[in-house]
Amino acid sequence: MSDAPLELTVLPLAGPEELGLFRRLSYVLDHELADDLGSGRRRPEWMWVALRGERVVARIAWWSPDGEVPLILDFFDLDDTLPEPERGEVGLRLLETASAAVVPAGGRRPEYGRYVPPDWREDPVTRDAVEARIRVMERAGARMLVERLRLEWRAGTPVPAGSGRLRFRPVAGREDLLALMAPVMEGTLDAHGQQDLASGLSARRAAEKHYDEELAGYTTPREWWRIAELPGGEPVGFVIPARNSYNPIIAYIGVLPARRGHGYIDDLLTEGTRVLAGQDGVERIRAATDVGNVPMAKSFERLGYVTFERAFDMVWD
Repeated sequence: MSDAPLELTVLPLAGPEELGLFRRLSYVLDHELADDLGSGRRRPEWMWVALRGERVVARIAWWSPDGEVPLILDFFDLDDTLPEPERGEVGLRLLETASAAVVPAGGRRPEYGRYVPPDWREDPVTRDAVEARIRVMERAGARMLVERLRLEWRAGTPVPAGSGRLRFRPVAGREDLLALMAPVMEGTLDAHGQQDLASGLSARRAAEKHYDEELAGYTTPREWWRIAELPGGEPVGFVIPARNSYNPIIAYIGVLPARRGHGYIDDLLTEGTRVLAGQDGVERIRAATDVGNVPMAKSFERLGYVTFERAFDMVWD
């Protein structure tokens, strides 16, 4: 690793009062920072800047749902007026210095995620900025896991009536849902699910991990969660409408392997959208799916969801 210029100062924020310093570079999630700090989802010691004199030339920050252990690296910004290789050296020094202080000793580095414009490859300036950040992460040992579509249903978009092919019931409890989540892992097109299976987890254990680390954390009513069945009672799949800290979301949709190929994904998405759109004051519903999950992406398109951003996730093995 090459040394960044000696005059570079790398340090964490001393407290929330230094948020203005952190905001000297920009990113699409800047508007969430103050609330995240106030709620404890972020901590000042997880938010670092690289300074050249008074000028912020890079910044980095981690996020967690409870503020206990950093879960996601979601801010990593560089001063894109810097030439290469200087820009990359500054970014790498910040990344390595801050990671050594923030990530628990012996722990796996949290996944790096970034939101990008849907056409980021087509604009030379945007592409240069995105690829500069990817290069820094790769130099630090990360690899690209997946690129995803970020989708949005907007108030006023019609929600079609159900097809009548399926009936829906609430999820009865953790085991009721896990009994369907485990077989859904078979042949999954989701890159995170594939990664869990490739790591040696069984389908059941991967499903438990997904439930315990994500679904169990939603505080919105479990009565929103739906299991779909054929008229005779045979299960088809499930949909998890929820609300995270920022938006109503379609958190998860799954169709059992034996029921795939019959268009049931549209029925499930319609039901989940209907549940959320029926709540007071809902202006939008967010969702995401891997670029490679073409059937899911096409279902969102048919239901009137629009791709407003893309995202990519990088991981350390």
